[in-house]
Formats: sequence, structure tokens, C-alpha cells
Amino acid sequence: MRSAMKNIRNFCIIAHIDHGKSTLADRLLEKTDTLSERDRKDQVLDNMDLERERGITIKSHAIQMNYLYRGNEYILNLIDTPGHVDFSYEVSRSIAACEGALLVVDATQGIQAQTISNLYMAIDHDLEVIPVLNKMDMASAMPDEVKDQIVDLIGCEREDIIEASARNGMGVDEILERIVISIPPPEGDPEAPLQALIFDSVFNSFRGIIAYFKIVNGTLRKGDMVKFFNTDKQYEADEIGVLKIRQDPRDSMSAGYVGYIISGIKESREVKVGDTITHLERPCEKEIAGFENVKPMVFAGLYPVDADDYEDLRSSMEKLQLNDASLSFIPESSAALGFGFRCGFLGLLHMEIIQERLDREFDMDVITTVPNVSYNVYTTSGDMTEVHNPSGLPAVTSIDRIEEPYIIAQIISKSEYVGNIMTLCIDKRGAFKNQVYLTSDRVEITFELPLAEIVFDFYDKLKSLSRGYASFDYHHSSYKKADLVRLDILLNGEMVDALSTLIYRGHSYDFGRRMCVKLKELIPRQQFDIAIQAAIGAKIIARETVKAVRKDVTAKCYGGDITRKRKLLEKQKKGKKRMRQVGNVEIPQQAFLAVLKMD
Repeated sequence: MRSAMKNIRNFCIIAHIDHGKSTLADRLLEKTDTLSERDRKDQVLDNMDLERERGITIKSHAIQMNYLYRGNEYILNLIDTPGHVDFSYEVSRSIAACEGALLVVDATQGIQAQTISNLYMAIDHDLEVIPVLNKMDMASAMPDEVKDQIVDLIGCEREDIIEASARNGMGVDEILERIVISIPPPEGDPEAPLQALIFDSVFNSFRGIIAYFKIVNGTLRKGDMVKFFNTDKQYEADEIGVLKIRQDPRDSMSAGYVGYIISGIKESREVKVGDTITHLERPCEKEIAGFENVKPMVFAGLYPVDADDYEDLRSSMEKLQLNDASLSFIPESSAALGFGFRCGFLGLLHMEIIQERLDREFDMDVITTVPNVSYNVYTTSGDMTEVHNPSGLPAVTSIDRIEEPYIIAQIISKSEYVGNIMTLCIDKRGAFKNQVYLTSDRVEITFELPLAEIVFDFYDKLKSLSRGYASFDYHHSSYKKADLVRLDILLNGEMVDALSTLIYRGHSYDFGRRMCVKLKELIPRQQFDIAIQAAIGAKIIARETVKAVRKDVTAKCYGGDITRKRKLLEKQKKGKKRMRQVGNVEIPQQAFLAVLKMD
């Protein structure tokens, strides 16, 4: 058994978005003949349509390859990881299941912020890092400069860096050899009590929930009775196996293996990613460490367009949560939108992806409210509550102070854009911390910023200011006192709770005015005037009016006395007034989305 283990290598690929990670994975699969001709297509591991369209990896995928090296057959388990800052939780899980990592850096762009933060995560887990310089066939490659950056970052020798091109397959053989030579085999005892780490799960409508795991200690056989450590639920292992392009069933698997288990689980909350699987008869003493609960950063309400779809939306969200452990949600209700959920996301891209996936995979139409962050509100009586939603704010008179979350943001960019980036961060109430020149024309700037300022459009602005050259990574630092006010939008004097926001006092007047102008464009004209007002407490700070659609009631009065026209117009005016009291204003879905894209 132990001899089989020394031929296993578990590794992941760490890279920034667009540095060629999925393409390199394709080449590795081709070189090891894991793909048949029929399965070949670009980015074979990005199996969601959404991933292909946007060119980003959203989910981590696991796949097993067999590689012959000097007469011995090795089993290589690749656990693919996403590259965007919003999906760093997926990356942490993949890293926990590996012993080594390929650090892929684009020779035309150099090291980006996201690569650095994922690399530190890998180094914290003591992974063996193999540096790969990708896209060497491009005319704009700068191998010498980028090699210097890699040497500075991980302290390896220049000759350790593999030059490769995932597009034409250059350097792929060398990468495979280095994986076998450098990455240590998994440690573990096949005879010990079973300990397996769940690092992912997917939902299958015929077979229930399929959990992906890595066995750390022990041996798992088909038909064994197993239990999940945290939930304490018991199951029979109906089918176990390894992950090729399709699932490949096996009778038994021992320490070091990565595979899947199907045991007819129906309830999504029974499978927690990061849980430990063990035997019922001879359980392990403690669970596998190194798994934290994910902390959502951005909160928004999701409501079904049709109130009858509430239960369908709940089950769709639960199935989605299986496949994306970083999504969290609790039920909430709103006067304007009915019943829905308050969801926690890792960032704005994550929120957008969840919305898209609900639409595509579950055919759910949802309305999303304005995203915000969670605030700590201290009342005059000394209690502290966490507020995720402007409507949950206590009365103004009972608030002592509000604290908002701050983050430390690291931005890496070309030095010519430093001025623009500084201006952007200072506009967003940022405090400058540090500036380091990585090379003569690449600089790392560190700012402390309120998270709420980043939620809206920070990333987009940063990209456009730096012509796409800046990369951005952040981590939560602390809570600080904030001067915030609650901005409400009133339509004909009635508050629309879904459009309320908590906002910095200095930005509130400008934001309220822009919001009224935007809503005026979007709300269709009715038979009566609609007043759109922005208010802070009882004080109205901006107003726009959507004019009524009028019928010309005086058309038949040509000539004659003006008083006849006046009488008809007065009569019309009374009718309009009555109509306004009973008429209600429908807010189109675009209005909610427009608030997000204010600029």
C-alpha cells in the first residue's frame, strides 16, 4: 500500500487571471493521454459556459492523470484553482488538499497581486513551489525581467524556472518531470483510522450530492459505513472512485488518493466543505485542521421576480451553495419586494456570477438590491449589533456610533499610472500606507480603504485608469468609526426600502441627486405626476418629477370662452389627484441595477 503512495503527486496551479492556467492544464492532460480525441476542446476543465465566455475559472476542478517516468507509472492529481481575488476561498481549499503547486507567471505581464497572495497561502501550507514562465512564444515576452521578479519573490535559482508556452506545448514535458521529482508524495498511513478531507461537492439530480475528498489517512472501501465528523450524519459509501474526465469507480482507495463518494445524500446542509469523513466503526480522533469558515464581504438582497417562486429560489440557492461553499444566505422580507434572501458574497464579481448561474442553471429570475457591507452599530445603551441592511438600522436617536470595515489593498501597477491610482484611492477615502518599487517600472502601492467604497465600481475604475495594467488584492484589517447616514428614496412620499443605502455623509448629497436623475429616466410615465425624492431622515436633499401623461381634454373647445377650457382642465386635475392616491408606481428591474452602475 505504502509503495503505491510514493507514486502519487497532488498539485495545484496558482496563477493570476489570463496567465494561461487552463490552457496549461489542457496540455498536461493531452501529454498524459487523459483526454481522448473526442473530449478535446480548449479549457477542458472550465466546464461551465460562464467560465468559457468570461475566460475565468470560477470553480476548482480535480482530475487524475497517469504519467510514465523512467519505467514507473505515477498518478498525478491536478486540483485546478480560480485566479480572481473574489474566489480566494476556492483556492484555500485546493491548497489544503495538495503537496505542491505550479506557480504560473505570464512572461508578457510579470507577477500580479493575486498571484502573490495565493502564493503566500501555498507557502503557509508548506507546499513545494515550481515556478513556470508561460507565454514564452509571444513577441512581447520579457523573460529576463520576469525571472528577476520570480527570484525576488520566492528566492529560487534562475535555472529552476521552467520556460514554457501552454499554447504550443513547449516545456510541458519538463513540467511533468519536475512534478514527479520535486513534489513530495502525500504522507499518511493506509492502516490508520480513516481521515478524508472534503474539498468540494456537486449536486447531481439523479444521484444526490457527490462529495470530492482527499484521503489523508486510512483506507476507504466501497460499501463501508462512514460518518461526517461535523454533522455526525451516517452514510453507506454506495460508490467511490477517482476523477478522470468522467467519474471512474474503484473498489477501494487508500491514503494519498483524491476521489469522489456517492452515498445518496439529499440534503445540501449535510455536506460541509472542509468536513472530515471517517469510518463509523473505527473513527479518527480529531478532524483535519486548516479549514476556516468563509467570511462574506458584500451583502445584497436577492428576491424572486414572482413572489410564488420563493421556495424554488430557496432550493436553487441550496444547490448552488453545494457547488460554491462561499455563498451564505438567510431569509428576509422587504415591503417593496416581498420575501427573499439576504446573501453574503466574497465580492462583486462573485455576486454577478451567482446571479448569472441562478438564471442559467436554475432558470430563476431575481431582483438584486443595492449591495452593501456589514457595519457594527453601537447603541447608546452599549449594545453592539451587526447591520447588513439599511432597514435594520436602529433609530437615529439611539445610535452612539457606527463602525465600518476597512481593508488593506495592495495594488501593483506600472509606475506611470501611480498618480492616477493615488487620486482614485484618496477620492475613495483611502489612507496611503506604503509604496515599494518591485522593478524600475513596476510599483506596489498599499492603501487602507473603507470596504464600502470598493463595493461599487472601484475595480472597474482601477482597470480603466491603468489601461488594464493594475492588479489588485485586499484583505480585511479592522473596523473604524464612520460618519454614515441612511439615504432613502421616496416615490410619491412612500419609501422604497430596496433602494435605501448607508452612505458616507460627504458623498450623500451628490449620490442622492444622481440617483433621482437616474430613476427619472427609468420610471415609465403614468397618468399622474410622480415625485422622486432622496431623503436623509426627514430632510429632502434632492427631487425630480416624472411628468404625467396628459390627454388634451380641451381639443374639442376651439374658440369660445377661456373659462370653459379652465373648467375642463380643473376637472382633469381633480381626476389626476384622485388617481394619484390609488395608483401605485411600478419600479422596473433596471432601476435597481442602474443604482449599481451609477457612473
